[in-house]
Amino acid sequence: MIILFVLGYLMIALEHLLNVNKATFALMMSGILWAVYAMCSHDPNLSEDMVIALGDTCEIVVFLIGAMTIVELIDRYGGFNIIVHRIHARNKRGLMWVLAFVAFFMSSILDNMTTTIIMVMMLRRMLSDQKERWLFACVIVLAANSGGAWSPIGDITTIMLWMKNYVSSADLIINLIVPSLVSVIVPTLIASRYVKSEPVEQLNATDQRIGYELSRHHKGLSILVLCCGVAGLLFVPVFKTITHLPPYMGILISLGCLWLLTELIVRRYRLDGKIEGRISQVVRHIDMSTILFFLGILLSVSAIQQAGILNNLAHWLDQTIHEPYLINGIIGVLSSIVDNVPLVAACMNMYPVATDAMVSAAADPTYMAYFVEDGLFWHLLTFCAGVGGSLLIIGSAAGVVAMGIEKISFMWYAKRITLLAFAGYVAGIVTIWLETLVLNI
Repeated sequence: MIILFVLGYLMIALEHLLNVNKATFALMMSGILWAVYAMCSHDPNLSEDMVIALGDTCEIVVFLIGAMTIVELIDRYGGFNIIVHRIHARNKRGLMWVLAFVAFFMSSILDNMTTTIIMVMMLRRMLSDQKERWLFACVIVLAANSGGAWSPIGDITTIMLWMKNYVSSADLIINLIVPSLVSVIVPTLIASRYVKSEPVEQLNATDQRIGYELSRHHKGLSILVLCCGVAGLLFVPVFKTITHLPPYMGILISLGCLWLLTELIVRRYRLDGKIEGRISQVVRHIDMSTILFFLGILLSVSAIQQAGILNNLAHWLDQTIHEPYLINGIIGVLSSIVDNVPLVAACMNMYPVATDAMVSAAADPTYMAYFVEDGLFWHLLTFCAGVGGSLLIIGSAAGVVAMGIEKISFMWYAKRITLLAFAGYVAGIVTIWLETLVLNI
C-alpha cells in the first residue's frame, strides 16, 4: 500500500508532463488502495469502516463545494471588484505584503481553504501575468496555512485539539501567534525579492464580464451580495462553536440563505439570461476536477490510516526519537504529503492528555510534562501540522484549491516555493523554542 501510495503521488506530481488531470490518478489510487486493503486484511468490519471513511471525507468535500459556490457567487455579482478597489500599495512588493497579512488574519477567523479561495479570486482581478500571479497565490497559501495554526477555529486540526481539550484558546493564541507570523514573514521576505519593484498595474477597465459591469452600475447590489456571502462564511465557525455540529452543516445553511437572496435579486432586477445569478446556475461553474481530486486524496489517506500505517509510524517516532521538537518537525513534513487530519488524530489517540498524577508517576516526568493540556507537544503539533502542509502544494486544502483555480504546476511549486516554505517552517519552530526555553512563555 505504501508503494502504491508513493506511485500515485508521483503520477500526480507529473500531471503536466503526462498531460492527464491529477484527479484521474487520485481517484484510481483511492480505489486500488481500498481494494488491496480489502483483499489482504480480511477485516470483518470493512463496510462500516468504508462508510466512516466516506463520511469523514464527504464532510470536507461538501464544505468545499459550498464554500466554492459562495465565492463564485460573490465573484459573479462583482463583489471582489469592490474589495480590490479598496486595496492599495505603492508597488507590487508592497502588494504582496498586504495580501499576505490580509490572508494571515482572515484565515484565523475563516478556515485556510475559504480564505485562499477568496484571496486568489481577488488576485485574478489585480495581476494579468500568470507566473507572477502564481507567486502571489503561493504566498497567500503560505499565509493562510500559518494564519490558521494559531487560532482555535482557524484549521480543522486546531478545532480537533481545542474541542477535545488538548489546548485552550487563550494559551494557543499567546504561544503560537508570533511563531505563525514569523513563518509568514520569512518566506514573504524572500518571495518579494522575486517581484519587480514596479507600480501596481491598473485594474482591467475593459473587462466585459457582467459582474464587473454590475459592480460599476449597481454598486449597492454588489456590496449586498459581498456582505451576505462573507457573513455566510463567517457564520460557519460561529455555528460550529455553538452547536458542535460539523462545519458543512453551517455552510449548507449559509448556501440556502444565499440561494433565497439571489432568487429575490434575480426576480427584482430581471437578471435572467444576463448574469446567471442563481445558485443553481453558479454551481455549474465551480471546479469539479479539484473537488474530485480532493475526494480521491482523502479516501487514499483514509485507506492508509485504516491499515494502521499512520499509527505505526507515530509509535516508531515516539520510540526511536523521543524528542518533541523532532517528532513534530517530522509530522509537519509528513503533513505536506499525507493529510494533517489523520496525522493529528493518530497523535491524539496515541498520547492522551497527561494529568499531574501521570507526570509524577512517569519514568521520564520531564518528557511526560510535554503532554499536559497546553503542553509543548500539543502546541508544536498544532503549528507543525498546520504550517508543514505548505511544503507541497498538495499538502493542504489551501494549496489544492489554489492549484485548481490558477492551474499551478506541482513541480513549479516544488522548485520555487518549497524551500521558501521550509525556511518559514524552521524559523517558526525556532521561535517556539526561544519562547519556551529562553523567554519561558
